[in-house]
Amino acid sequence: QVQLVESGGGLVQAGASLRLSCAASGDIFSRYATGWFRQAPGKERESVAAISWSGRNTYYADSVKGRFTISRDNAKNAVYLQMNSLKPEDTAVYYCVADRATWGSTVPDDYDYWGQGTQVTVSS
Repeated sequence: QVQLVESGGGLVQAGASLRLSCAASGDIFSRYATGWFRQAPGKERESVAAISWSGRNTYYADSVKGRFTISRDNAKNAVYLQMNSLKPEDTAVYYCVADRATWGSTVPDDYDYWGQGTQVTVSS
């Protein structure tokens, strides 16, 4: 099993940038495809970005394409989400996810492992 811990959230103004980090432990990280989901108040969880086991393949939701970049460093057991040009509609709790068999799925139930989440708030 893998444990995931997110960090890097905060309160920023529209147009600013944030970098989320997710530290993994407990297993060989390269065995897991990873990604980020988010959940805003009153809304369902939605997939934001995903990255394959080696990092060669990535996926982005249309709402964040061109603004967010997902990356991973298997040597450091970490995955990152660089978020630029943030908008108020990006406000949500952001969750790091991982799964050994699934990559790129937008279905939350397809991921076996979740972090506790980190709050991102973007003011207008």
